[in-house]
Amino acid sequence: MDTKKLDKKWWKKEVGYQIYPRSFYDSNNDGIGDLNGITEKLDYLKNLGITLIWVCPIFKSPMDDNGYDISDYYDVNPEFGTKEDLERLISEAEKRGIKIILDLVINHTSDEHEWFLEALKNPESKYRNYYIFKRGKNGLPPTNWRSHFGGSVWEKVEGEVDENGNEMYYLHLFTKKQPDLNWENPEVRQELYKIVNYWLEKGIAGFRVDAINSIKKDKDYLDLPVDGADGLAHNIKYTLNQPGIEGFLTELAEKTFKKYNCMTVAETPLLEYERYSDFIGEGGFFSMIFDFSYSDLDMAKEGFYYSVQDVKVRELRNKIFESQLTQQKYGWGAPFLENHDLPRSLNKFFGEKANETNAKLLGNVFFFLRGTPFIYQGQEIGMDNFVRNDISEFDDIASKDQYQRALGEGFSPKEALYFVNKRSRDNSRTPMQWDEGKNAGFSEDENIKSWIKLTGRHTVTNVKNQLNDEDSIFAHYKNMIELRQNGKYSDCLIYGEFIPVLLKNDKIIAYIRKYENQNILCINNFSDKKQQVELSEIAKSISEKEIKLADILINNYKNIENDSEVLALEGYQSLLVEFQIL
Repeated sequence: MDTKKLDKKWWKKEVGYQIYPRSFYDSNNDGIGDLNGITEKLDYLKNLGITLIWVCPIFKSPMDDNGYDISDYYDVNPEFGTKEDLERLISEAEKRGIKIILDLVINHTSDEHEWFLEALKNPESKYRNYYIFKRGKNGLPPTNWRSHFGGSVWEKVEGEVDENGNEMYYLHLFTKKQPDLNWENPEVRQELYKIVNYWLEKGIAGFRVDAINSIKKDKDYLDLPVDGADGLAHNIKYTLNQPGIEGFLTELAEKTFKKYNCMTVAETPLLEYERYSDFIGEGGFFSMIFDFSYSDLDMAKEGFYYSVQDVKVRELRNKIFESQLTQQKYGWGAPFLENHDLPRSLNKFFGEKANETNAKLLGNVFFFLRGTPFIYQGQEIGMDNFVRNDISEFDDIASKDQYQRALGEGFSPKEALYFVNKRSRDNSRTPMQWDEGKNAGFSEDENIKSWIKLTGRHTVTNVKNQLNDEDSIFAHYKNMIELRQNGKYSDCLIYGEFIPVLLKNDKIIAYIRKYENQNILCINNFSDKKQQVELSEIAKSISEKEIKLADILINNYKNIENDSEVLALEGYQSLLVEFQIL
């Protein structure tokens, strides 16, 4: 790596923190988190070391998909507060050296958006072409595609039948209340660019860009082979990463993002690695992208909760290495463990017996990867999954669909509930656990019922218990952030080269960050048994004859065993250590 030409764009040094507003902090005692609640907790985030916050959608919405169905891009949903509250959050965050990015949802709108309402009301209006309307055929919808939340992607328009009896439908890849926008229409694109620029002018630092690789659809609208008991087919072959999407994304970047010194992190699931150059390369569409290649290893069949399985350490290691080397080759990434669409990482990787040691290990593995790290709310205190006893206790529309889908595939109600408990998006959407009180300190009034049920473990796992405990998960995260952001190892841990360490032991994930004369090893034992690693094997993996461990930078245990030839790792021990090449 040529360090003299190292690109140090501002967003590479940031430490991101994702906030799900409904569940972070309720400042007005209505059971729903809000913008003022985020503002009240800025000092907590500053103390942790956070420099950038990604706020999930706060725009006006019927909340069918918790804000990812926007009815007005220029206004704040009343349950979160007002535009003035948002401006105050941006201002107060800036005073603390914290930047704000918002969620940009422009693949679809709400069916209550004025454009869609007019499209339904007047088929001859220009707004009919703002969305994707198609005639059915032979009494059936236009295609047999399944939506991401179950059922057909096509919703019937009542009363619109042609002379042959074919009904009119509109396309929605997500819920029926989220009609997809027609990106083929230049007028739609211009309206969306106005929205983007409006918020950038308000002083936000950029956007997390939602479902952006779904904006291009195959124009032939062909059926796909049925892959489920519902008689439908997963739609992504014709709706995800389609040829020609580059034209849309080039225009989006040029008309908006590249006019500002802003940061963009795109959600681009299943994007082929060979296309990364266009997306995050020099002059790419986005600053960075989230790579989901290792996020769904707990499902044997992508998108189907009933295929839940244990994560194999070897597979996780290989996916991380491949992802890191690809991003390093083409540009920059955004490592993450959790988000609002995934269950908690502790249980995903370590099951029901997960503990604080496991949480610290996971933090080490992901936080020191090359890229701008994102921490999800509650991850820094080790929040874990819940157990619900009935499907009626779930809020998430995807969870309800997956429960019915499992029943349709022949599983029992008990089995279907087990799958949903393991994989539900509600797991990460439970209220932030601030203290041990009746409602975990989520609302000041302890008698207020939160919009979604707590995990039930807040009496043990909460911020108050960990804030002044030097051995806590919170303290561990704070130390990791301080080490990355400040001091003599900062350049190495931010900009340094990522080098995979290929060991024979499949229970260990290890890699090196290298910058000029600094070499830092991150080594992690994913087994509950003690494991030994010969230093000569590490040296060999980086084509060196001999190495010597030097300063221990991070350790989730009090001790380390190293006799200069063999490094002994306790069960689930994780180390970040500087080493010298002899």
